[in-house]
Amino acid sequence: MTSPSASEIQALFNRIAPVYDQLNQGLSLGLHRIWKQMAINWIEPKSGDVGLDICCGSGDLAMLLARKVGKTGRVTGLDFSSAQLAIARQRAFRRYPLLSLDWVEGDALNLPFRDRAFDCATMGYGLRNLTDIPRGLQELHRVLKPQAKAALLDFNHPEHSWLNLFQQWYLDTVVVPTAQNLGLKEDYAYIAPSLERFPKGSQQVHLAKEVGFSAATHYPIAGGMMGILVLKK
Repeated sequence: MTSPSASEIQALFNRIAPVYDQLNQGLSLGLHRIWKQMAINWIEPKSGDVGLDICCGSGDLAMLLARKVGKTGRVTGLDFSSAQLAIARQRAFRRYPLLSLDWVEGDALNLPFRDRAFDCATMGYGLRNLTDIPRGLQELHRVLKPQAKAALLDFNHPEHSWLNLFQQWYLDTVVVPTAQNLGLKEDYAYIAPSLERFPKGSQQVHLAKEVGFSAATHYPIAGGMMGILVLKK
């Protein structure tokens, strides 16, 4: 199977936007919220910080980060899906009207921000979907201030073969059929092949250091089926 183009991935996320939160909640048994909070904790955001959430989707991580940086801070959520951003904007206005949250439609491979603009950054389930992962890491490095931290949450390759088998079983018998019930079978069937192409944790660490990050650690979570790449500029 050939890798999807950026325009195909963009169209996919526009299509699934109305049910994206519902599916994430159900398919992770609600655990995705815990994993996202772990990512936030690893970057140690402070009150008044300027934060960035790349591939923000419907805004979960951006809103968690905004709560940490408070009214004196500011968070920008960036995504190339206008449909996802519309939902994020509505959710943020309803839940956190007093927090400073900006929503920007843009490309993670060509971030529309100046160099050294952000104190911290997150990305949830976005790295795997970038058509050029080294380029995405390079752009992230560029827009972070010196000493800034970033945490990137995504699927992971489990080390144990039985967990690999369980992960594949779960994708085939739970994720895809659930998506099928919502008319999105083909859209969610892409997860397994995208995971096969995705660099392992050690490879992600290597790529991050190649683009200039001074420290990079990959933490397996959820039995190794998920992972968080924590970076420091």
